[in-house]
Amino acid sequence: MNAVKKNNPAAQSTTILAIDLGKYNSVACAYDRATTNARFSTHDTSRAEFEKLFQRTRANVVLIEACTQAGWVHDLCVDMGLACKVANTASEAWKFKHTKRKTDRDDSLRLAQLDALEQLPTVAVPCLQVRQWRALIAGRDKLLGRRVAVQNQIRAYLLGQGLPAPRGKSAWSKLGLQGIEQYARPLAECAAEELWRGLLNLALGEYRQLQALLEEIEAKLNALGEQSEGVQLLQSIPGVGPRTAEVVVAYLDDPGRFHKGKQVSAYAGLVPRQYQSGEQDRRGRITRHGPSLLRKALVECAWNLVRYNAWGRAVYQRLTQGGKRQRKRSIVALARKLLVRCWAMLRDKTTWRDQAPIEAAPA
Repeated sequence: MNAVKKNNPAAQSTTILAIDLGKYNSVACAYDRATTNARFSTHDTSRAEFEKLFQRTRANVVLIEACTQAGWVHDLCVDMGLACKVANTASEAWKFKHTKRKTDRDDSLRLAQLDALEQLPTVAVPCLQVRQWRALIAGRDKLLGRRVAVQNQIRAYLLGQGLPAPRGKSAWSKLGLQGIEQYARPLAECAAEELWRGLLNLALGEYRQLQALLEEIEAKLNALGEQSEGVQLLQSIPGVGPRTAEVVVAYLDDPGRFHKGKQVSAYAGLVPRQYQSGEQDRRGRITRHGPSLLRKALVECAWNLVRYNAWGRAVYQRLTQGGKRQRKRSIVALARKLLVRCWAMLRDKTTWRDQAPIEAAPA
């Protein structure tokens, strides 16, 4: 061990290298733990520039904030044998609402000072494959949002002419689209009083492009899901499909990093806010910390559980006292319980086991 430290200058260094990452330029703060002296420098946000910076500084740890560039910077540190910490900027310890000045230098210095005090809130950085998987899942979600926007646009064009708007899932089938196409014309062929037909034609073209892109992404996601043991395990849950399963597996990543269910719920932002002072102890809405896509998938899946899963239906009936009160809050609670059970299944590598249904409270 001592021989390793002698051969590794970074292991003997007391320097912390904190970097405030920017799109084009980044500010680095070389902070000495022993003397608390800080030196600042500005660098291009590029792999080659950072590699030179790390070799020149020889710090024992590199600190960065959680952002788009954090992934490749973390990978570069690992490749160069440097310790790297990624700060959790969503943590309460990182919020400075009343500071009178905020600059890139201040942010990088704050990173170094919090780490020197051992109070820096950090996040786990998944491997490159998992990050790319998450990016593909998020890309599909954005395309879905754009497709809904185009559908609403098509409805608006038809309603503006007093025509019936597409309604229901069948309206967007092959036959339904053919019915809408009868009103569309190429924009170049439209007279001044029929420009809406050209706009409708453009919207239909965009809809088909989005549909083709979604099919391509979903085909790749299906292939990745078939290779994932975790995705296959979670699909044994009645009411959980491949899209929900892959979101849970990708964002939980390593189940072993959570020690109990409360940590999993807090990571997903499905626990209530708490305000406690003296004799007051109030609970509010959920914190919404963590990945929003994970919460969205779980809540949508919770509605499916009420229909297709006996355990989920029984929990929902108990929470709503027979389906008469606090339905939305009960769905969020069911989503949290589902997440904890998914985490336990991934941790223990077991398939779904039906529990005895929980009887609903009497009306």
